[in-house]
Amino acid sequence: MPAKPKVLVAMSGGVDSSVAAALLQREGHEVVGVFMRLGSPGESLDEAIPAEQACAMPRGGLKIGHQGCCSLEDAGDARAVAARLGSTLYVVNFKKDFGRIIDYFAQAYHAGHTPNPCVRCNDWLKFGRLFDHAEQLGCELVATGHYARCLQGDHGWSLRRGLDAAKDQSAVLFGIRRERLARVRFPVGELPKARTRELAREMGLPTFDKPDSQEICFVPDQDYAGFLERRQPEALRPGSIVDLSGRILGEHGGHQRFTIGQRKGLGVAVGEPLYVVAKDAAANTVTLGPREALTVKALEAGEVNWLVDAPGAPLHCTVQWREHGTPEPATVQVLEGGRFRVDFHAPVVAVATGQAAVLYDGERVLGGGWIDRTERSA
Repeated sequence: MPAKPKVLVAMSGGVDSSVAAALLQREGHEVVGVFMRLGSPGESLDEAIPAEQACAMPRGGLKIGHQGCCSLEDAGDARAVAARLGSTLYVVNFKKDFGRIIDYFAQAYHAGHTPNPCVRCNDWLKFGRLFDHAEQLGCELVATGHYARCLQGDHGWSLRRGLDAAKDQSAVLFGIRRERLARVRFPVGELPKARTRELAREMGLPTFDKPDSQEICFVPDQDYAGFLERRQPEALRPGSIVDLSGRILGEHGGHQRFTIGQRKGLGVAVGEPLYVVAKDAAANTVTLGPREALTVKALEAGEVNWLVDAPGAPLHCTVQWREHGTPEPATVQVLEGGRFRVDFHAPVVAVATGQAAVLYDGERVLGGGWIDRTERSA
């Protein structure tokens, strides 16, 4: 029987990637762990490691500190799991690459959009740069702890939803290049989250009871506006809060402090529920309106990545624009310039530019793109 392919596993120090590595090893694969250092505040673990090379992780001497995705504490957990499995763990310094993601995040907010840095991280790093390291380390496959599935069928490889609907992460993976699907594995995508934790305990993995990360790693306190203000204070300027007719209702301290669909913390009171229905970065205004003003009938998206052959005729499918949002029926038309248009069969609520629109046929991801235009229902 031929040897199973060698696998690079992106080990974040969480329970999901830990179990992914253990399951692959149990199946007979040689597992090589890689921990990505992204430049968390206060880090000193790998300041001297060039981004172009991987360096073996020492068994001791870790400086443990900040919590959150890919923090120094996570590095210690990844090391402990690798030691338990008897696998090699490498550290790669993606600090410079991660700076590109932070820049994207800030620029999108300043332009009045709603960014998704986790999708960009998957596209550019986990399923981008890590493939380069896989080749350097002689690994044929790349695996992560995402709740999704890559399956082979009559028409090649496809990206599918994870079987645990509550944990499904396929929407943030639409940007994987189609030709790389054959080399991607998601071992926990076949499992409910509860079973993943059970397996971690049964296998003696030290991360079995570690809480899930729910935060953007470079904004651990979830204060996005505070992060932006500390980074570029002059970009957050006072402006007007207006209603749909343009009447001034109050003043804000920066449009970046508001998100489409927001209801609380608006700083105005008019005797009826109001929501953020629009932001104009150029005019530095935030527009409030009733809930019905949030409804959208269509959108357009660019930077499209197809995981199937691009349709030549209108495509009837479902569209999802939040990681755990409800997919909505729509008709999709391919446009010129790597774009598509989505016409929803019924109005939907709170779609913002900067979000990703992900297309599904049942559980299969067809592709997706980045929303840069929306059309209100009324």
